[in-house]
Amino acid sequence: MKYLIVGLGNIGDEYAGTRHNIGFTVLDALAKASNVVFDVNRRYGAVVEMSLRGHKLVLLKPSTYMNLSGNAVRYWMQQEKIPLEQVLIVVDDLSLPFGTIRMKPQGSDGGHNGLKHIAAILGSQQYARLRFGIGANFGRGQQVDYVLGQIEGEELQQLPERVEQACGAIKTFCLSGIQVAMNQYNTKKTPV
Repeated sequence: MKYLIVGLGNIGDEYAGTRHNIGFTVLDALAKASNVVFDVNRRYGAVVEMSLRGHKLVLLKPSTYMNLSGNAVRYWMQQEKIPLEQVLIVVDDLSLPFGTIRMKPQGSDGGHNGLKHIAAILGSQQYARLRFGIGANFGRGQQVDYVLGQIEGEELQQLPERVEQACGAIKTFCLSGIQVAMNQYNTKKTPV
């Protein structure tokens, strides 16, 4: 079995470590734990392959910027001949408390431009996603600054543990399916 795991984010140093780039952060941790290194010079993004108990995982960090993520997803699905049911999108979510993980087999874009573009390009919202909560601790009119801001303080201290949980959820998705991953990871409590 072959899977396409896509972490959404924006390329460039100014976006590194921001809440909106949590998809990149999770995939970086997954690659590092498997001792594989992204090839940043691939078409539409940084790509690396890893194996997980006989399964092949193609990890993709799109270089298209968030709002055009669908172009990279479609290209690599076609390139690697991976069906939609074996695609998982890792994305930041304002509606969840920081570090909360929610796996879903499909759903709406929830106002997220990356998911919106993927759905438009693929013509479907029937793809799995791992939503990583980034919280909504911002004042009126401050959403863009918050989303593109650095993870700091207590959240930064919690980040490694929460990213490790997300990596576990990805592995479970690939080995046991979305329902098992949801049962195991959607009920986990976020540290206070």
